[in-house]
Amino acid sequence: MLLAREFVGYIARQIVARLMPTIIETAQPQKIIEMVTEMITEELLVEDRLNDEVREILGQYSDYMRREGVSYQEMFRRTKNTLISQRKFVRASGRDTGDNMKLSRDKITDISHKLVASMKKSRDIRVKKEPNEVRLAIVKAMTEILATEEKVDRAAREKVRSTKREVPEGSEEWDLLQKRYYAEELKKLGIDLAH
Repeated sequence: MLLAREFVGYIARQIVARLMPTIIETAQPQKIIEMVTEMITEELLVEDRLNDEVREILGQYSDYMRREGVSYQEMFRRTKNTLISQRKFVRASGRDTGDNMKLSRDKITDISHKLVASMKKSRDIRVKKEPNEVRLAIVKAMTEILATEEKVDRAAREKVRSTKREVPEGSEEWDLLQKRYYAEELKKLGIDLAH
């Protein structure tokens, strides 16, 4: 998944906190946080499942690609783009579309529309503003949080790169160090994913 589950939970808590009490009212904020977390998680898992499907398709053509000298990465990208356009799917990865953030602006907008629709249907929420105002507040909150997350991610990666000995990016050690530094950087900003 593009974002850690703990970070998705943090985003959901922040969205609900920013919407309450001026934009939405609820007697059960935890239930709303869970709904938002589930929706964002499901939206991110859709792309994970698509990536798995592309890997499966390319696995069937591995001999052909090797024989013809076709790049796996290039075929992966082309196959994924074809499936995305066929299925009218909104790409989640921002870096694939040139955004600096992990989530694309299109995906943030798509999630905001789905969240507003769910909130309007929910009996546990009273929406106090027009749907587009709610949606824009969600987009603003997610964009701000993800911009902060991007800075944290960049700082954590830089810390790993600056270690005395070279740690190859993508290795298990790199991943462990990056996660540790990432958590440290988040805590510096007062973001504790455990809460």
